[in-house]
Amino acid sequence: MVVSAGVDMGTQRVKVAIIKDKQVVGKAQEFVGFEPIKAAEKALEEALKDASISRDEIEHITATGAGVDMATFADSTVSMMGADAKAGTYFFSSARTVIDVGAEDARAVKCDEYGIMQDFIVNARCAAGAGTFIEAMARALEVELEDMGALSLHAERASPINASCVIFAESDVVSLIHREEPKTEIARAIFDAMAERVSSMVKRLGINPDVVLVGGVAKDVGFVTSLKRRLGIEILIPKEPIYAGAIGAALVAARKAKRSRRQ
Repeated sequence: MVVSAGVDMGTQRVKVAIIKDKQVVGKAQEFVGFEPIKAAEKALEEALKDASISRDEIEHITATGAGVDMATFADSTVSMMGADAKAGTYFFSSARTVIDVGAEDARAVKCDEYGIMQDFIVNARCAAGAGTFIEAMARALEVELEDMGALSLHAERASPINASCVIFAESDVVSLIHREEPKTEIARAIFDAMAERVSSMVKRLGINPDVVLVGGVAKDVGFVTSLKRRLGIEILIPKEPIYAGAIGAALVAARKAKRSRRQ
């Protein structure tokens, strides 16, 4: 029996997953705020409570994410792409391409049947392909973030906006608001622009089915609908896609713990 933990030090949230014999038995997340280390420790504590496991029972902790260097309590680290590949095949054994769209960036990973990363591509140069883009546009539209996706599904068409830069896109959205375009069509335009940027990135990498979408944006029905339309294929989405990085890291931790036992 191996008990391991994965910590995903994201830019907005820290996510922690506890795995026992390849099963997720505990998880928790905390906002990073101004004290990421404290947030990570609290998320780990909450995940241990959720799993009814003491910290002494954890054999290995692996960290990943943009703030991985701050997870000083971790025993090892893994790249965000490596964690995505592990999580993708854990969620769906048929997964060969994993798309991760988080708060600040988007990336895509090709992997084999063992969850080993084969190739990857990252879009981190502009927020137009990430969750913060949706947040900024929701504020411009004066719509709750949670309502943006459902709103976009009522659009009969999408107004064109710039997909290459978040600043140009926001300017286009403001122009559409001044022209009193329906909010439904502006919302769809926002998701279509974001999906265009992400799908272009994925096509440059090449698509090996099945395709899995993870990250916080995978819960947004508006983005998922637009991305399916742009890629022209079905996309698999796990039940809790926001924990993909943490679960992938926990799987890596379990492997390292087993290796240590054999030495």
